[in-house]
Amino acid sequence: MSTIFWASDSTVAYNSIKTYPQTGMGQVLNLFLKPSIKVENHAKNGRSTKSFIDENLLMPIYFNIKENDFLFIQFGHNDEKKSDPNRYTDPQTTYKENLKKYINVATNKKAFPLLITPLERRWFKDGKLLTSDHGPYVKAMKEIAKEENVPLIDLFSLSRKLIEDLGDNNSKKLFMQLKINEFKNFPKGLDDNTHLRYEGAIVFAQIIAEELAKLKAPYKDLLLE
Repeated sequence: MSTIFWASDSTVAYNSIKTYPQTGMGQVLNLFLKPSIKVENHAKNGRSTKSFIDENLLMPIYFNIKENDFLFIQFGHNDEKKSDPNRYTDPQTTYKENLKKYINVATNKKAFPLLITPLERRWFKDGKLLTSDHGPYVKAMKEIAKEENVPLIDLFSLSRKLIEDLGDNNSKKLFMQLKINEFKNFPKGLDDNTHLRYEGAIVFAQIIAEELAKLKAPYKDLLLE
């Protein structure tokens, strides 16, 4: 039995009923996988490639990942935060260096790494989707994927296109855009363009699954037939 390990942030992280309807992509990806595939979701809210390592969150993955397992790596949201030295990384230096560390954790154990560019934020102005700060990190991750010969899913571009196609109003149903008293956990409502509702997690996890199907074995072999 193979296991998928996730190293990522709040867009992937597991959520309990206490924060419903917030849901991470890693929480629902198993719906698209063969029953024999196990998922270990180590993603944590607010983490960057740097803080995930500094807080020893990568260590349990290193100790438990084994031959023929998978390491899904998706970071960027928090690496961008220049105001926080505990999380910020430069896209062309420290971010790249950190990504190599994650890749090495997998390859050293004869597991299979997969890079996934960060999910785009839902920021509209006058009906147009604005450009987030993800760009330099997406570019850097693509460069590392090529340099290290590691497969990559460009979730950033795919999610951006979907959000644009849906438009300002319809895309709200995928994110934590909550009305007052709509959900018990958020009686005051919420205006959050980064984190996902259950519906959004399903939609973007499906995109990841569809892209996995385009990759060579063993990646495509993870999916339901």
